[in-house]
Amino acid sequence: MKSIAIDKTELDKALRKKLGEDALAIEFQVERLHGGTIGDVLLVSGKAEIGGSEEPFCMVYKHQKKWSRYADPLSWRREYDLYDALPDDVFTDNLRRPACYHKNISDGEMWLWMEFAEGVSGLDMTPEMYELAARELGRFQGRLHAGGYAGLKLTNVSSPDYMKQNYLHERSTEELYHYIRDGGCSLPRHLCKMIIDIDERCDEIFCRIERLPLIFCHRDFWVTNIFCSGKKVMLVDWDTAGWGYLGEDIASLVADDSDIDNMVENFTRCVKAYYEGFSEFAEAPDISENCIYEMMLIKFGYRLVGRYKNPYYGKCSEDAERTLQKIYEIGHIRL
Repeated sequence: MKSIAIDKTELDKALRKKLGEDALAIEFQVERLHGGTIGDVLLVSGKAEIGGSEEPFCMVYKHQKKWSRYADPLSWRREYDLYDALPDDVFTDNLRRPACYHKNISDGEMWLWMEFAEGVSGLDMTPEMYELAARELGRFQGRLHAGGYAGLKLTNVSSPDYMKQNYLHERSTEELYHYIRDGGCSLPRHLCKMIIDIDERCDEIFCRIERLPLIFCHRDFWVTNIFCSGKKVMLVDWDTAGWGYLGEDIASLVADDSDIDNMVENFTRCVKAYYEGFSEFAEAPDISENCIYEMMLIKFGYRLVGRYKNPYYGKCSEDAERTLQKIYEIGHIRL
């Protein structure tokens, strides 16, 4: 792995916040958790000498440079801003984000030193964990919604029409738009028709969605950003968070690179748990009026078609087709 330079002064500041006093000496190593062209997420672990004893430590270091996400140009710095805009007391022991030990921003670059998230995540999550995550998210969003977001200065957040803008952008990709409409597409016709039907009814669908409660959404609520430990959930990567509609995050939980074999069960479990959790604190429309099936297709329909037609990064055509088939089956469920 390419060597990664860690600013010792910044590490000292983060450790002072984490351990409560200055370290006399530090030994540490670095492991890449995630890497790409727009930033690095690293695990920094080691031992710090504190008052004559050695204290082990483990932190996540995130470095990201300015870049522009479609329809959301300030997302690159949103996590930095939300550590000020969302105080820790809006979270609970049952659902929270990682603690931030130190942060810095300068000249189009952002640095965060955060708590390491522990627990079960990704495809290791069980259906019970999906249900737990859905219920606790519902409670979190219901509490915020009931409180009217009083005192929160949410200036850098994604807009309510973010999902709609991305859908219209993906639908405008002529290659995929025509692919599901011509005779050369090998995707089963009932799956193509499912997406075409959404396209043809999109105005009516968005009218229904926009009647749902407008709430504060994570907007990247998929299994690799969720860590379950006992009855508690830690949620990482808040850089697409913002105003959205009731159920947006559950559409991601169920359909975004999730447990395909259990998608139908997870849909039923998660939607019910989510509405129950939200309703503990705020009024929600009847569960039968949910738009989560439609949101899954709006958010992931064309993305899955693209993955089916042009597999990439280890994502195979078969998984894309299986996911679309499960969404099709979900479309026939009435809660």
